[in-house]
Amino acid sequence: MSDEDSELERLKAKRLAEMQQNISTRQEIEKSTTNLQPQATKHPRNILVEHLGFRGLEVLRNAELQFPTDTKMVVEKLSELITSGEINETIDGGKLLSLFRSIGLNIRMETKINVEQDGKFVSLSDKLSNHSSDDGEE
Repeated sequence: MSDEDSELERLKAKRLAEMQQNISTRQEIEKSTTNLQPQATKHPRNILVEHLGFRGLEVLRNAELQFPTDTKMVVEKLSELITSGEINETIDGGKLLSLFRSIGLNIRMETKINVEQDGKFVSLSDKLSNHSSDDGEE
């Protein structure tokens, strides 16, 4: 009788170990799926914005205003490359602008040229307008 009892105890212990293993495996799967869900639901534009550097957001906004459908496709592709790890550096405005221009989208940017006059910076258009009004007075 004791042989049957020990056999039964051994089978119970084996079954208990299997059940604990199944529970821990199920918990690990649930954790991994919850970790993946926030990344999967992240909007492609948000993924790209996180990797933009100096003046990158300004270039992106101008591109979205001027070429909305083309920009959407570029943003989706860039976010795919970022999530896959093929792009792991920050993308500044110059790089993004050259990317858009290389695919044929000539994004127009507002350009300001500042010059120093009397120890402070003024826009070139203001300097030229002041200079021409000074010439008229002489």
